[in-house]
Amino acid sequence: MTTTAGAMADTDRPLPPEPKLADPVSDVPPDEGSAAAVAGELADTKDRLLRAVAEQENIRRQMQRQREEAVKFAGAQVMGDLLDTLDNLRRAIDSVPPGAGRHEGVEPLLKGVEATEANLLATLVRHGLQRIDPLGTAFDPNLHHAVRQCSDAAAEDGTVVEVLQPGYTLHGRVLRPAMVGVATSEIDGRGPAAGAG
Repeated sequence: MTTTAGAMADTDRPLPPEPKLADPVSDVPPDEGSAAAVAGELADTKDRLLRAVAEQENIRRQMQRQREEAVKFAGAQVMGDLLDTLDNLRRAIDSVPPGAGRHEGVEPLLKGVEATEANLLATLVRHGLQRIDPLGTAFDPNLHHAVRQCSDAAAEDGTVVEVLQPGYTLHGRVLRPAMVGVATSEIDGRGPAAGAG
């Protein structure tokens, strides 16, 4: 019974007064309560809100672009590794002496290697790979890697006259530059080549 009496005694106590909520209008000092000050603060808050929304939209667009690029170039390393295989298939085809491809034992093998090369290249092209074929074009250091200079009176200076290894791009980005020989009118740095004028 004492417990019940003690519990009743707690409920008989008066409740503490409720906290008084601040009245936003009456608590504002008179100099800050003017309509111009409120309108200025509202404009400032609106400006900050618009800037925050614009920044969030920019971040969203940037993340979308980065995600699209990551998907687009996800296979770049594998494709780069497969270029060596593609080169080796081409070397195997080029290593067959002229006329030997007609030999009874070599012809089916050669056709099989050519079909494999064509199939691999077609598959890579479907996924965005493009071959750089620079022969006869102006040297571009973004697409070509010059490994030697060649004296060629028939070609203009800076023209690609020899392709030692083809280059490739993946969705417009250089995966491997083409290794090329570039025409020059100078021989060993001694001035214009004979016949150049």
